[in-house]
Amino acid sequence: MRISATRCAITLAATLVLAGCTGSDSDTDEAAATGDTVTIDNCGRTVSVESPPQRVVSLNQASTEILLSLGLADRMVGTATWTDPVRENLADANAAVPRLADNKPSLETVLEANPDFVTASFGSSIGDGGAEGRDQYEKLGVPTYLSPTDNGCNGEVSSASNADGARTTPYTMDSVYREIRELAAIFGVDERGEDLIDELEGRVRAASEPVNATGVTLAYWFADTQTPYMAGCCGSSGAITTAVGATNVFADTTDEWPQVPWETVADRDPTALVLADLSRRSVDGDALDSKIAFLESDPVTAQMQAVRDRRYIIVNGADMNPTIRTVDGIEKVAAALQKWNLATPQS
Repeated sequence: MRISATRCAITLAATLVLAGCTGSDSDTDEAAATGDTVTIDNCGRTVSVESPPQRVVSLNQASTEILLSLGLADRMVGTATWTDPVRENLADANAAVPRLADNKPSLETVLEANPDFVTASFGSSIGDGGAEGRDQYEKLGVPTYLSPTDNGCNGEVSSASNADGARTTPYTMDSVYREIRELAAIFGVDERGEDLIDELEGRVRAASEPVNATGVTLAYWFADTQTPYMAGCCGSSGAITTAVGATNVFADTTDEWPQVPWETVADRDPTALVLADLSRRSVDGDALDSKIAFLESDPVTAQMQAVRDRRYIIVNGADMNPTIRTVDGIEKVAAALQKWNLATPQS
């Protein structure tokens, strides 16, 4: 649904001030492009830009794909921290953007690109990480934007057992829509942002409305064959599970990616396994073929019903992170459950 063109603020648990915004969506885009100040309350920090940034560095794939989807490749001077190939529809635009690092770049590497704005999906990706990292850029006069999907943005506390922390407030696509609106406002492309949100909302409806997977249980495996990282209740995987009406077998843990013994996974015996096929190769079990080979050869995992029936739902690692790719995950899980006749149509 489009926001009113007469609004002079977006209030979505944040304060967004667009000076002098009146008229149509295209008028709003034009006004922002002329240099009106945009001020946003971003994760407890005030971010102001006097004119749309022209040299942005995005420090995570999720943030990169939003900027590319908004048609901002010509303003991007660097990207970093990739788990997967870029989404296919964005490949041509992304090819023209320098990749500073496959993983987290150093502060010096980012500064060499001479950015006037830095975005990130995770606070840990910014400089030395968290608030301190944002302070480093602020002292240098470079504004930063952190995705509202980040745990720290919602005041969640970290878990000693999981670097990704606990997420007691369930993630929903609303936080992604907020991120799109705020970035679109900062870059003066409000109408593009609303078009992107409309597209994503339509895809979610089209994938989820025909599906009712009540009674189906899922386990989401990200990586690591020894002590696997399985999705907890409330991250992107939780949003996918909710959309299709299924149950996550680890919905009883708030850690976003708890490491769980295989005996526990086997004891909960999910109907299907959602497997991340990662392009990175940092730990055993990143690649899909290594996941499947392990599942079918290990004496514990080989006894699970999902393994015996080869009920594997293949997604990209990015589909399991809070981002526009959550919609890809919903589509892939819904399609697989329908193919196996495990999801009845919604009444």
